[in-house]
Amino acid sequence: MRRSVSLRLVAIFGFVFLYAPILSLVVFSFNESKLVTVWGGFSTKWYAALLEDQQILDAAWISLRVAVMSATLATVIGTLASYALARFGRFRFRMLLSGAVTAPLVMPEVITGLSMLLLFVALEGLFGWPAGRGVDTLVIAHATFGAAYATVVLGSRMSALDRSVEEAALDLGARPLRVFFDVTLPALAPALISSWLLVFTISLDDLVVSAFVTGPGASTLPMVIFSKVRLGVSPEVNALATLVIAAISVVIVLASWQMRRAAAQAR
Repeated sequence: MRRSVSLRLVAIFGFVFLYAPILSLVVFSFNESKLVTVWGGFSTKWYAALLEDQQILDAAWISLRVAVMSATLATVIGTLASYALARFGRFRFRMLLSGAVTAPLVMPEVITGLSMLLLFVALEGLFGWPAGRGVDTLVIAHATFGAAYATVVLGSRMSALDRSVEEAALDLGARPLRVFFDVTLPALAPALISSWLLVFTISLDDLVVSAFVTGPGASTLPMVIFSKVRLGVSPEVNALATLVIAAISVVIVLASWQMRRAAAQAR
C-alpha cells in the first residue's frame, strides 16, 4: 500500500514538473499585460499581434518548407540505406555506409553545423553553388542528419519484415523493382510515416545546425524565437507556443483515435 502511494506521488510530481511550465505558458499567452510574469487580465490581443508580426510569419513559412522537404528527402535516403543494409548482406562499402548514416546520431550538432558550413563554402568557391546560404542549404543540412534517424527507424522495421513474401513475389515472376514498390514499401508504410514525422519534428525544432548553414534572408522560426527571447520573453512568443501546442495536441488526438479505430477493426 505504501509503495503504491509512493509511486503515485512520484508520478504526480513528475507530471507537474513536466507540464506545469507548459500550462503556465498557455495561461500567460492570454495575459493583458506585456509583462509575462504579472497577470493583468484576460486578453487575446497577443494572438492578433502574432498574426501581424511579419517576421515570425515568414520564419514559420520557411521552417515549414524546410521541414517538409528535408523530411521527404531524409525518408527517401533512409529507405534506400536501410534496404541496402538489410537486404544486400556483406558488400564492399557496407561499413562506410553504416558509419555515414549513423554518425550524425552521435556527433555534436556544433560539429555537424560547422562541417556543413565548411562544405558549402568550399562548394561555392569551386562550383559557384550554393550561391550564399538559404533554404537550399537548410534542406541539405537537415536531410543529412535527419536521414540517420530515418535509417534507424526504417532499418528496425526492415529487419523485422517477413522476407518470404518478397521471395514469393520473385518466384511468381515479379522483377525486384516491382517487388520493392508493391510488396516492401506497403509493408514499410507505418515506419515511413513515423520516420517522416520524426525528421519533420527534428527539422522544425533545430536551432544549432540552422544557425551555421543559413543566411540573413532565411531565418527559421527557432532562430527568430531565440533572438526575441534573448531580449526578454514576449507575450507573442507565448501565443505562438500555445498555437504549436494546440496543433500538436490535435495531431496526437487524431492519431490516437485512428489507432483505436484500426485496433477495433482488427478485432
